Amino acid sequence: MILVTGATGNVGRELVRALDAKGARIRVLVRDPARAAALPARIERAVGDLGEPATLAPAFAGVERLFLLTPGLGAVHTAHAVAAAKAAGVRHLVHLSSANVLGDPVPAMGRWHHEREEAVRGSRIPYTVLRPGGFMTNALEWADTVRTDGYVLDPVGPGRLAPIDPADIADVAALVLTGDGHRGEHYALTGGEALTVAEQVALLAAATGRPIEVRPAATPAEAVRARFPAGAPAALAEAITEAFALLRADTTGFRTDTVARLLGRPPRTFADWCARHADAFR
Repeated sequence: MILVTGATGNVGRELVRALDAKGARIRVLVRDPARAAALPARIERAVGDLGEPATLAPAFAGVERLFLLTPGLGAVHTAHAVAAAKAAGVRHLVHLSSANVLGDPVPAMGRWHHEREEAVRGSRIPYTVLRPGGFMTNALEWADTVRTDGYVLDPVGPGRLAPIDPADIADVAALVLTGDGHRGEHYALTGGEALTVAEQVALLAAATGRPIEVRPAATPAEAVRARFPAGAPAALAEAITEAFALLRADTTGFRTDTVARLLGRPPRTFADWCARHADAFR
């Protein structure tokens, strides 16, 4: 039995699809069963909350392998999941972390993920850590301004990023969860193309068939507001501002060949992602 946390998110939905295609026995941990209504009926649902450790034992019972994706800031949810996994005798834990842990010095976003990784490594459960870079689905944050006013706010200018399709992260996770030879590994995952925001927007414009303006962000605060219109906690706002500054300074773009090496095919392209999601911007 494989337990998937975060099964209704960008990576989790794709992972359930990939595991189901492999014929794996899957259970998903959800706080609200209604959010998992679109998943195939044959997939088990377990209602629980990583923030409420008393709810986790039934979900973890009989689980051999765990995909662990924890939300928010800090490592409390990770600690609760690790404790439940140890109690249940989980034999392999695949943890979704972040390429931010590879920074030197490690930025705030990376420090939170590093703390979670340390909890996983300290559990003595055999583990694999996945460290993806920026997700292609982050572009969905542009959808409102693209639809209403035809523009994207650019906080990073000449900075380049090799965004990864969550479907590729899921395919790697499915491979690791159902195969052997990955325990103790730390896999940094990126897409194959290092793109500026302007280059991403040009690909999106081509996919949607409409012009999209790129507007430089006037201030870091404006960039944070664009991402979190309702406001962000101070620690998160500071971490995002730091991340944008680091991205602006990286005019090469961090890339790895890990997806191609593990899956035997190139990563999906941003143009492919735009074609599949064009309706979200129309």
